[in-house]
Amino acid sequence: TAGQIGLDPATGDLVQGGAAAQARRALTNLAAVVAAAGLSMTDTARATLYLADLADFAAVNEVYAEFFGEAPPARAAVQVASLPLGAQVMIDLIVVAS
Repeated sequence: TAGQIGLDPATGDLVQGGAAAQARRALTNLAAVVAAAGLSMTDTARATLYLADLADFAAVNEVYAEFFGEAPPARAAVQVASLPLGAQVMIDLIVVAS
C-alpha cells in the first residue's frame, strides 16, 4: 500500500489528538484499502512506521496492537525530519495474498 497519514476521509483533514489518534486513523484507512483489495490486515507481511518524534513510539505501538493483536507482522519504526501536512505518523504496509 502507499503510505497513509491520519487523514479523515470525510473531510480530508489531518485528525487531531496526537500521534496515537493519527496512527489509529492511518491504520483504519489502510484496513479499508486492504479490504478493498479482498484481503485483511492479517495478510500484512511487513509494516513501516514513520514517526516525526520517536518518543511517540510507545503510544503508536499500543494502537498498532489494536489492529494486529498477538501475532503482529514484521515492522520497522524510523524517525523522520517531517511528514506530509505536518503529520506525526505515516504508516505503510506490504500485504500479500495467502
